[in-house]
Amino acid sequence: MKRLHLHVGVKNLEESIRFYSVLFGAEPVKVKGDYAKWMLEDPRINFAISTRTKNKGVDHLGLQVDEPEELEAVREHLKQADTAMLNEGETICCYARSDKSWVRDPDGLAWEAYHTMEDAELFSAKSEPAAKSEATAKACCA
Repeated sequence: MKRLHLHVGVKNLEESIRFYSVLFGAEPVKVKGDYAKWMLEDPRINFAISTRTKNKGVDHLGLQVDEPEELEAVREHLKQADTAMLNEGETICCYARSDKSWVRDPDGLAWEAYHTMEDAELFSAKSEPAAKSEATAKACCA
């Protein structure tokens, strides 16, 4: 089954966690010093916020699937959209180990399709552990 994913860049994580917890009527299922995530059933969405994005507001959208076979089906759909697709493969991003592919819609909005295998302690294998510098602190996403 698919779940919509929305990743939003925020200025102040604590304020945003309070706001979205009230809005959703639920606490996040994962909180790190720079990231929080809600896995909601109504609406069925993986909603994440972080302070690591370049821009504040919507950073990217995605489709999260439960099974690897579903990911292959979504990848086939993306191929039919006649747009360049980046198959990132297995990676660590947003404190999770996932298999991912990326595309951009006609207006440049990034979309990811992914299957998460397990939680991870790192935000990104690409930016850790030296996440203090601006160059390495950028998000793994998009």
